[in-house]
Amino acid sequence: MKAGFRGRVRASIASELHWRVPFVAGLYGNSPRWSNKDLDPVPVSMRTWGGLDYWAYWTSDMLAPPLASTVSSVMSLGFTARETIPIVFFGFAICSCVITLTAKMGAQYSISFPVLVRSIFGMYGSYFAITVRAFVAAMWTAILCVQAGAFLQCCIEAVWPSFKQFPNHLSADAGITSAGLLCLFIYWIFQTLLALMPIQKLRLLFLVKAVIVPPTFAALFLWAVIVTHGGGPLVTGKAQITSNYLNAAFSALTGLNAIIGLFSSMAVNMPDFGRFSKNGFKGYHQFFALPVIGTLGALTPIFVTSAHEVVWGNFEWYMPAVINDFDSRAAKFFVGFSFMLATIGNQIAAGTYPFSNDVTGLCPKYINIFRATLLISIFCIVCTPWNIIKNAAGLLAFLSGYSCVMGPMAGVMVSDFYLVKNRRLDVHELYKDHGIYHYTYGINWRAFAAFGAGFVPLVPGFSKSIRPGLNVRGSWKIYTFAWLFGFTISVLTYYVICRYISPLGDALVDEAVLPSQPDDVITDGESYETKDGLQAHTREVHVV
Repeated sequence: MKAGFRGRVRASIASELHWRVPFVAGLYGNSPRWSNKDLDPVPVSMRTWGGLDYWAYWTSDMLAPPLASTVSSVMSLGFTARETIPIVFFGFAICSCVITLTAKMGAQYSISFPVLVRSIFGMYGSYFAITVRAFVAAMWTAILCVQAGAFLQCCIEAVWPSFKQFPNHLSADAGITSAGLLCLFIYWIFQTLLALMPIQKLRLLFLVKAVIVPPTFAALFLWAVIVTHGGGPLVTGKAQITSNYLNAAFSALTGLNAIIGLFSSMAVNMPDFGRFSKNGFKGYHQFFALPVIGTLGALTPIFVTSAHEVVWGNFEWYMPAVINDFDSRAAKFFVGFSFMLATIGNQIAAGTYPFSNDVTGLCPKYINIFRATLLISIFCIVCTPWNIIKNAAGLLAFLSGYSCVMGPMAGVMVSDFYLVKNRRLDVHELYKDHGIYHYTYGINWRAFAAFGAGFVPLVPGFSKSIRPGLNVRGSWKIYTFAWLFGFTISVLTYYVICRYISPLGDALVDEAVLPSQPDDVITDGESYETKDGLQAHTREVHVV
């Protein structure tokens, strides 16, 4: 048995010692650049997700440390629960509208984000969208590594209190201690090994997370309510704005932008999950999942942050630091372990796995999911993510920073699919090199123009968020609602260009062409390329 296991491991490693990955033809076998088993439309047998499955996914994804850190960072602007709860609700409601729209894109055609954006940015232009989205996923994964390492440190200190005296050889401005760096590396090794496993084999991990994490959130909420006798100053008090140049209105917009930013990447890549829907992502109930679960989950960090100020006398937004102040070693260990478990599940499902899926689409000859996972794992260390989250302002700057990229991208996607093309795509053309979605030299310049119109005006505000002393006059104001601004401008710009300036031409099809349906029978050894009308052949199109 051991010999068999060693043989399988040796065979798996041997296949990765070559520059090119083992080639496995996709459904469109004569288009290996665009088609493989990870990029092809999801077969009918795998479209199994229903409404409850998506609600369960959001519950698992929302009840995690990123929610706690983001909500607490919003409160660091000087808000109490009275202001924070409406900000959280409306932020998630706005984001949920776009998430639902993009999920329906993937659900209708059973395709992932990397394939869908070919119809929008062009066959080669899609590389830009994939790269931007992959970078955001990589940065979030790196930040979660730091937080999970801190949770591990809480667990170790709870078991061995002497670990608190671990000698620190790093400077005060390093953003991390020697003990923290050691715990980060221990966690990093563990999570890398888990991430390299096929995600279908991690079902037990997600099941354990679903059983342990929600009760932990509930227990922390009850503890906070009890020790504060119902709330505390950050729940029942009045707002005291902390910014030197933001008034209450612009601070509220900044908080709203941070909440939207938390899931703004999901608003772009939700087709990755929507493609598994068995009913086309039907039902209005999906819209309510994010604001309902997110707002209820936000009650825990709101009350815990208030409880920390009541019990220990200071505001603390960083959840590992809150746990570290617990007097009970048992509470410190179990809460730290629960949050570490929540982080690793969130990190793999919403960070490492989507990143790996997308990056394989950039260069399938040389990158597979295994290699992409190693790539993002290395990135988690070399990008020194602990410098990003030294304080709440750093996390807010990061959330707002990628919101000004994700907003315009989501705007272009929604405008193209719903307003310009009226939800009509030819799914088979998405796997053709010079098909109708080739546009001009493989790039749809209209999408890039609309993206730039929504992004460029936000650059001065982004610069000021990094260097507060920078004089950008009044341009910082629109940056406080970067996602909303970028999304709205890109939607309108793209529609005007495609409607009145430069129509899309052949990319506007009369009828939607869908992937295989339940009544389509594909026999063993047969692929799409051998079925009538499904060949990925090149044909002449008008250059537009």
